Amino acid sequence: MDSKAKAKTPWLWVPTLYFAEGIPYFIVNVISVTMFKRLGMSNGDLAMYTSLLYLPWVVKPLWSPFVDIIRTKRWWILAMQLAVTAGFAALALSVSPDVFGWSLVIFYIVAFASATHDIAADGFYMIALDQKQQSVFVGIRSTFYRIASVFGQGIIVVLAGILETRMGDIPKAWSTTLLASSVLFALITLWHFRFLPKAEGAPAPDKTAADLFREFGRSWVTFFKKPGVWLAIVFMLLYRLPEAFSVKMLTPFLLDPADAGGLGLTTAQSGLVYGTVGVIALTIGGILGGLFAAKYGLKRSMWPMSMALALPCAVYLFMAAVQPASLWVVYACVALDQFGYGFGFTAYLLYMMQFSEGEFKTSHYAICTAFMALSMMVPGLFAGWLQERVGYVGFFIIVMICCLATISVTFFARRRCSS
Repeated sequence: MDSKAKAKTPWLWVPTLYFAEGIPYFIVNVISVTMFKRLGMSNGDLAMYTSLLYLPWVVKPLWSPFVDIIRTKRWWILAMQLAVTAGFAALALSVSPDVFGWSLVIFYIVAFASATHDIAADGFYMIALDQKQQSVFVGIRSTFYRIASVFGQGIIVVLAGILETRMGDIPKAWSTTLLASSVLFALITLWHFRFLPKAEGAPAPDKTAADLFREFGRSWVTFFKKPGVWLAIVFMLLYRLPEAFSVKMLTPFLLDPADAGGLGLTTAQSGLVYGTVGVIALTIGGILGGLFAAKYGLKRSMWPMSMALALPCAVYLFMAAVQPASLWVVYACVALDQFGYGFGFTAYLLYMMQFSEGEFKTSHYAICTAFMALSMMVPGLFAGWLQERVGYVGFFIIVMICCLATISVTFFARRRCSS
């Protein structure tokens, strides 16, 4: 780390870097669902097309070597932030209730830029900070990523809902919201041009592209030679199956009118319920899950955590059957589910970290995160089609049946946990 990097306190760039990492992810994977639903896309098409937006995060380990061998990570961060800024502006111009194609194409471009930004940002964090600073700021980066989650899933949706009401024009409201997001991201990009330190030189000449690809290939080979690798892959694919099936249908469920089986909330109300109250409960659950696992160890924690992740999904079956009129009941149900998910997801992250230990720890963890994204993408492709055929009550019954997959893979996976 050079003197210029040391001269710029991490407080000037770590919080904004991880806020910037979160915003496009949540706009691509969450805001897109709400926007397309409000523009009239069917649940089947909505779930399929937006689930495919996970693809860049599934395959990002395949192009991560290019981020190492071409230019610097600072260059990649700034370039991808410019691309995201332009992408949001292009999305603002493409919003239409009649033609979704251009918006989807631009969302895919923003998704690839965002996934590439993730690779560069995480690598830059390890280069620009020494080990002590990395430990100090790991909580800060996590906090600001969660703030981005609240902003992306909550505040932006609430803003769009307010504009829908005031303008009386849904496409124009979402266009204005996306344009405001582009302006915000442009300001973040300018901030990083000024305050992101130059912490690295050009890629080392003694490590050629052939060397990096050889090492990249070895990381994949050694991953699939790990003891218990196929059990680990099945665990990573099925542990979150209830969430993977339901997540793309939760926003449509909140927004659809009662005669369609939904709760009939406004856009602003759905942003408050799922994107604000839900995310806060998720964050608290994650924090308490970490403390619980630290005290009892992963092996002892996996049973209660798997139950916490799976069983609260029943609140959606309850709401689909009862259709509560009180918004506070909806708040409480969503908060309970998201708290349980945050608590139970901790076991998933710790399992991946434990499985990744070894020579290629960073690369193996990146491969695990690819399976994590795949576990969300594939069920989501069919969720909307399934919901349209069985209705919301039938759909959430199927989600509850999927809880058996969570319990089953936990039963086998915990036997291989070291502690």
